[in-house]
Amino acid sequence: MANLTENGNPNEDAYYLEQLSIAEDSDDDFNYEDVSLDQDFSTPGEEDYETAVRIIQDANIDIQSAVRKPPTQSSNLTCKPEVVDDFVRNFLIKMGMWRTLDSFQTEWYELREKGLLNDEDVKVVPDIYIRNQQMDNNVKQLRNDMLRYRNAAEKAKNTFIRLRKERDFHRMHHRRVVQEKNKLTDDLKRLKKHYEAYEPALKQLKHKYQIAMKEKMMTRLERDRAVGQVTGLQSTLRSLERSRDTPYLSSEGTALTKSSQGPTQRRLNDVRNSSNAPSPRQQPPGKDVKDLPLKRFPDDTPWPADAGINPSLGKHHPPAAHVTRAGGFHLTHTINAHDLAVAGVLLHPTKPILASVSDDSKWKMWSIPGGELIMTGDGHTDWVSTCDFHPDGTKLATGSGDTTVKLWDFAQAKCVMTLLEHTHAVWGVSWHSSGDFIASCSMDNTSKIWDLNSARCRSTLRGHTDSVNSIEFLPYSNSLLTCSADKTVSLWDARTGLCAQTFYGHVHSINHATFNLKGDTIVSCDSYGTVTLWDVRKVAPTHCFDVGPHSANKAVLDMSGSVIAVASNDGTVKMYEVTNDKTTSLTGHEDSVQTVQFDPNGEFLISASSDTTIRIWS
Repeated sequence: MANLTENGNPNEDAYYLEQLSIAEDSDDDFNYEDVSLDQDFSTPGEEDYETAVRIIQDANIDIQSAVRKPPTQSSNLTCKPEVVDDFVRNFLIKMGMWRTLDSFQTEWYELREKGLLNDEDVKVVPDIYIRNQQMDNNVKQLRNDMLRYRNAAEKAKNTFIRLRKERDFHRMHHRRVVQEKNKLTDDLKRLKKHYEAYEPALKQLKHKYQIAMKEKMMTRLERDRAVGQVTGLQSTLRSLERSRDTPYLSSEGTALTKSSQGPTQRRLNDVRNSSNAPSPRQQPPGKDVKDLPLKRFPDDTPWPADAGINPSLGKHHPPAAHVTRAGGFHLTHTINAHDLAVAGVLLHPTKPILASVSDDSKWKMWSIPGGELIMTGDGHTDWVSTCDFHPDGTKLATGSGDTTVKLWDFAQAKCVMTLLEHTHAVWGVSWHSSGDFIASCSMDNTSKIWDLNSARCRSTLRGHTDSVNSIEFLPYSNSLLTCSADKTVSLWDARTGLCAQTFYGHVHSINHATFNLKGDTIVSCDSYGTVTLWDVRKVAPTHCFDVGPHSANKAVLDMSGSVIAVASNDGTVKMYEVTNDKTTSLTGHEDSVQTVQFDPNGEFLISASSDTTIRIWS
């Protein structure tokens, strides 16, 4: 570091860098002369008094020099001013002007060799230029530092603004959560009081129920006793009828005449001959006590025998095209179906027609694969969640968030029946193969079976402890399949309304469950993307795979049972091959996929999404 003025005097206000050299006067490079013992100390016989005194003095001086080490002197920095040619060279090198540097050196040395350069031309560069250059460098460095600090300040400012917005958002969210918490607390207190008010009534109803059950048992016992008495009397009358034409014999074996008969025998013969009432043998069987009808609802439809055979089982169903065709399914058609999210789609049982339901409270029918609109139904007051065709394809059943199930007749082009007994949103409907019954499931934790001939609820299936999310009749059978948010899948006997079997294994809410074509396998999917295959006979899972963490909204098997299509909340359709555990994705939707369905022939796949579109993959 040098601090000099133009005259070579020190200046306290200017600081700049110059090349310096350090003088080589360090003690480390000092060559000490080795002194031998023979030279310092001679033998006593060869020295005199003066020599001995001199030697002692020299020794004392050496000892003092060894003890008192001289202080370390600071290194002197010598400043060598920069000459003109070095200054020009450094400037050209700094600017990267190499060709100019070569030309300068060539001409400079030529002039120097010729002696054309004066001493004034080759003297050192004035300090003012070096100082200006150093100040320029300092200014550039300070400007770079200023820009860097300015960028850091902008980043800090943006971060502060973002953090302040997040703080305000979280504060507002916290206030909203506190308000909701207070509201829920008030609702819980009000419900608790409401329940406490109902508790005496419930106890009274329970007591009345027990009394009614006892009376019912007593009435049944009296009825059985009366039926037994009537049966005994009928048997007695039959035995008397058989002996009607048999003459009465005396103890001697001869027939008694009317005059010889007793009063009881004569009266019995008179009653037999004078009565015009038909005999018990001549009464129609419907008049028998055992044959008397006990039905309270004469319009109820009898359940068909549970021995039907699915005609589709006799057909050959090859694997889906996704397995046999290279590249799998590809998007071929897109139908902009509704104004809001499409909740469900269903193919017509006999025609190339597709029905769709949506959150816009409408259902529509389309021709496929062209996508022409055929019919629109508008009657629900809330979103429509599901639909199902009548087995012959002439009617459509829909379920809605307005708690109703509606039946639509295509010939009359209107709603012909509305079923109203659910108390919360209806999630699923399913026709029985006979066409006389409909099953529905709801958020009120129940499922109901409706008789369409008597237009009433035949039975309510209670067993799930949370919302029932899907329901389905096994084709040509009286078995019913439901799944629920209570993480269970249940099989029911529709005739008795009793649960025949329950499948446990899911750890999250189950969104959908369905049979395969044979009815011996069930596939179910839950809200975390877990799909499970169940063996109905063993009541145990046979296969399980995960397409999460996004919710699996619906899972269906193709006709061969070798491929499962899963509608995922991540906007894709997952295709899973059971035989080799291979999973592929069909991408094209812009929002969560709500439902999928295979074509019965396995030629194409239909999916519907919250992006308001229906897409056909083939």
